[in-house]
Amino acid sequence: MNNISRYIVQLMIILIVLALTDGCTPEKQAAFVVDGKEIRIEFTDQLHSRVVSALGNEEVALGVFSPSEFLRIHGGVVTDFAMDTTLIRAIEDKVGTGKEFHISGKSSAIKKDVIITHYDDFPAMLTLQVVYTNMGDEDLLVEGWTNHGYSMSSSKPSGNRVSFWSYQSASYEDRRDWVLPLEEGFSQQNYLGMNASDYGGGTPVVDIWRPDVGLGVGHLELIPKLVSLPVAMPGSREATVAVSYDKAVTLPPGESLPTFRTFVMVHQGDYFHTLSEYRRFMIKQGITFRKPPSTAFEPIWCAWGYRRDFTMEQIYGTFPMVKQLGFDWAVLDDGWQTAEGDWYLHPDKFPNGDVDMQNFVKEINDAGFKAKLWWAPLAVDPGTDLISKHPEYLLLNEDGSYQDISWWNSYYLCPAYQPVQAYTRDLVETIMKTWGYAGLKIDGQHLNGAPPCYNPAHNHAYPEESVEKVPEFFKVIYDSALELNAEAVVEICPCGTAFSFFTLPYMNQSVSSDPLNSWQIRLKGKTLKALTGNDVAYYGDHVELSDQGSDFASSVGVGAVIGTKFTWPVGAGPAPDVDDKSGPALTPERVEKWAKWIRIYREKMLSTGTYQGELYDIGFDRPETHAIRKGVGMYYAFYADHYSGNVQLRGLDEGMYTVYDYENERDLGSVTGPVGELEVDFKAHLLLEVLPQ
Repeated sequence: MNNISRYIVQLMIILIVLALTDGCTPEKQAAFVVDGKEIRIEFTDQLHSRVVSALGNEEVALGVFSPSEFLRIHGGVVTDFAMDTTLIRAIEDKVGTGKEFHISGKSSAIKKDVIITHYDDFPAMLTLQVVYTNMGDEDLLVEGWTNHGYSMSSSKPSGNRVSFWSYQSASYEDRRDWVLPLEEGFSQQNYLGMNASDYGGGTPVVDIWRPDVGLGVGHLELIPKLVSLPVAMPGSREATVAVSYDKAVTLPPGESLPTFRTFVMVHQGDYFHTLSEYRRFMIKQGITFRKPPSTAFEPIWCAWGYRRDFTMEQIYGTFPMVKQLGFDWAVLDDGWQTAEGDWYLHPDKFPNGDVDMQNFVKEINDAGFKAKLWWAPLAVDPGTDLISKHPEYLLLNEDGSYQDISWWNSYYLCPAYQPVQAYTRDLVETIMKTWGYAGLKIDGQHLNGAPPCYNPAHNHAYPEESVEKVPEFFKVIYDSALELNAEAVVEICPCGTAFSFFTLPYMNQSVSSDPLNSWQIRLKGKTLKALTGNDVAYYGDHVELSDQGSDFASSVGVGAVIGTKFTWPVGAGPAPDVDDKSGPALTPERVEKWAKWIRIYREKMLSTGTYQGELYDIGFDRPETHAIRKGVGMYYAFYADHYSGNVQLRGLDEGMYTVYDYENERDLGSVTGPVGELEVDFKAHLLLEVLPQ
């Protein structure tokens, strides 16, 4: 068990004891109150705290007083700091105007200063930074710190129902759900470093919520940090969150240790509001998202159905059906190269080198498509020319070993090493300028994060530079692509990992990234639309990865771009395997179905609408519902194995509306806004267009 895990267990024990005894002991009194407009933190005289929601007309204490910010030192945990001074002052900075609260306390030879900021423009959020100072005469051996170690009580005894849902933000090899209900005994560390050899990174936010209120925490640094954001449900009525950082530091007498800037916020509904406000705050701090070209929203056919052993004849033979069905993009996937790292054209497929690739792109364009090329940067295979010529490019672990990228049996290049960035920039120029591609499909779970690099040739200021400069690496790719073609589409697919927020500004097409089922397509859609806003395109990935290998409705209903990897004619591609669900072969029955959904997608173009993520709670509302506003209309998508009963059409204006089942072309009558009521009976899904009369 590492230090963070050990101390998280200790924190959970503290919170459980506090929760179990809270009703049996006198209520602790708040010695100092930090007041935001819709959130409050109450501190005791020992600097323990609890969060109070002031949303609406009701104030709700979310949990018990606990040692929310504490220091881990060699030999134990310092949780109690006797409050001595407080200060409140007005502030104005690039984020906005507001109030800043200073609270100080001491524990033996350690001074603790807590600086909390409430911005007028973020009524339900408080930012926080803690500074610990060694006031003693000897060195202090610090092992880490925790901020926002809060408990949250369920509103009622859970019985047989779910008490809490959660959003969890770390990346794991089993590609688990990012949104899931909590059960008693649940615990997940959400470490944003490497949780497997090539699975790491994520968005530094976690969120838990119950039907009436939710609680989110995270950090507000502008680059990735190796924090943990543990979520647990230690008892039947309590859930916990925290932001923790584990790094050994020797703090000499008189020296101070600041934590990262972190935040806590409250909300109603699910986690969408927390992520949206986090994005908005990060934009205020300087993060920017560029508006993508309209081509990023066009439907996609990918040759991956033919796998790596594709032939050019197979791909050319599929173009007529791709054209007939109405796809705009043709993607050449893995298998065009001799090896990851060298990226030479495979001589069996492109015997004349660049000329053959240029002619292939011309054939794609002449057939009426735009061309996108698959690529896995940062990966290099053993035995390649690149390693032979530039062994210094490699990322090295502390023991001098190479870090494995399991899928391709490759190693990591160091994203922070300038020659690696220059080499990568040259590859973008080859793909887009020499060969003529209009888009990049950047692929691989290893792209979401990197381990610390100890290669002495790189002269890193510290090993974590490789972690922190992953976004810089992708900025090089993105800027280079857009300099070569202002309309370029840059898709990054980090294969099942929980997207790193810090990389999102350097793509203009996110993707459901190898979903395990339709539920993941929808939850990832909601998550990414919160993190990127409505301008950035979200691609639902190959429909063959959805339920039954054909669930276009899950992409269309959440406003995703649709795509497929079909092979044609039947028998032209490889035999289906487990990953292909029903296989990629485009049977006659599928031709009709694919054509119908492409028509629907093009008619509605909900991918360019405004996703209304705060109208429905993806955890507690049943049936699961998503809504999109486009023009004067509202579009609703309901999902359930089978549902019969009343549904609410939220987000309407006052007045009468007609309701239309646009998949099955059925009029379903009329409703009255602002909340329409409709009796429905459906299996799998129901897609509605609601227009004012």
